[in-house]
Amino acid sequence: MNPPTDGRRQSPSWYESAARDRARLLLDAGTFAEFLGPEAREMSPHLGIFDLPRQFDDGIVVGRGKLAGTPVFVAAQEGRFMGGAFGEVHGAKLVGLLRAARDASRDGGTMPVLILFDTGGVRLQEANVGELAIGEVMRAVIEARRAGAKVIGLVGGRAGCYGGGGLIAGTCSALAVSEHGRIAVSGPEVIETNRGVEEFDSKDRSLVWRTMGGKHRRLLGGAELFVDDTIDAFRAAAIALIERAPAFDLAMLKAEQARLAERLKRFGSCADGLDVWKQAGVDDPAKVPGMPADEFIALAQHIGEGRHDAR
Repeated sequence: MNPPTDGRRQSPSWYESAARDRARLLLDAGTFAEFLGPEAREMSPHLGIFDLPRQFDDGIVVGRGKLAGTPVFVAAQEGRFMGGAFGEVHGAKLVGLLRAARDASRDGGTMPVLILFDTGGVRLQEANVGELAIGEVMRAVIEARRAGAKVIGLVGGRAGCYGGGGLIAGTCSALAVSEHGRIAVSGPEVIETNRGVEEFDSKDRSLVWRTMGGKHRRLLGGAELFVDDTIDAFRAAAIALIERAPAFDLAMLKAEQARLAERLKRFGSCADGLDVWKQAGVDDPAKVPGMPADEFIALAQHIGEGRHDAR
């Protein structure tokens, strides 16, 4: 990556960075402290049975540090190890981090949690414990939020945010997503396998991105912020969302339920992302996929659709 010619520092690409680098560079310089790092060798007890390689951190980096001076917990999934998929150890590390945030918040402080999603879902080789891990993580997210902790999801990695990861993202206080980010419960290949290529062609990249991609999720109201593919952009989004994300209470839940009911009424008859964007107020939906980040961010702010009150 060549440095900019005007002397400014060029922020690394979020998409191209490894999980540990994302966590470290997202936080204030020199503040990241990892829990259960590779030296602890907390590896999956299941993958060896299938003669599959294991990783010393089981594909997730967890720790704490500071973000703009505020103490935070952070978890970063490594999409380049088994697609960032959830297994027993992977899930347990995230549950432990969320419970630490819950306990810290109950003790009078507030410790936000940043989850850097990069996952295809649950590992097939650890299906049962992986599915249990998803449920435990979702419960832990809600417990942390009830205790007062903001849980912010950041989506822009290679593997997207699929399967159980998509469910967990839905329980977060707020989400930021980039062009590369994709959020869905079922991935393109899963839909095609179960419903046929006539229903969904997983090789049609345009279809995938206008159904699950970051721009679509932002316009549909599935994410609060759309950001450029840089660590600095995600950092700014995380700072903003910690400040703006709503408290977890009955009023918020009722408002969210009403918003989702209205969204279904408004977009329920749409057959394609292009139809959704048109209905949302985009004058020329065909231009959305090719829009530079800054132009799309301005468009999304003008449209004004988003979850909760964090816009």
